[in-house]
Amino acid sequence: MINKINKLSKSEFIKVFANIFENARWIAEELYNQKPFDNFEALSSKMLNIFEATTREKQLKILNAHPDLANKIKISLLTPDSLKEQTSAGLDQCTEEELDEFKHLNEQYKKKFGFPFILAVKGKNKNEILDNFKKRISFDPTTEFDQAIKQVKQIASLRLKELNNKGL
Repeated sequence: MINKINKLSKSEFIKVFANIFENARWIAEELYNQKPFDNFEALSSKMLNIFEATTREKQLKILNAHPDLANKIKISLLTPDSLKEQTSAGLDQCTEEELDEFKHLNEQYKKKFGFPFILAVKGKNKNEILDNFKKRISFDPTTEFDQAIKQVKQIASLRLKELNNKGL
């Protein structure tokens, strides 16, 4: 499979990898310039390193590209990856009370930290997500920024793993 990836044109490569980090096409472009890759693990590692090595401002821009969790009004704006991840966690099945709770937490969180709450929701249910949300909203800004970065990397890793499992 890595041979297939190494042979992709720049536009095909970017199309495949542009949303591993939410709406961060520039990471895929930078990754393309590091071809060829020895294996998929090397590709994944290089992609995560691009994100880790970038400026705090660019990391913050990626954090802000993430959607609010369980925001019914903005569901049509979700990327296909985010929609699938939120749906798999049951966030499309929230009651009105749960939606109100998510909305309130989203507003409080963004006001406090300046970016949306980010959690790798794959394998979690809405109750686990709400519990995590309630816990992390009490963190200090530095701790929470680090936690959000960790979650973004986990989401990217899960998306890369899924691509690898599909064989592209």
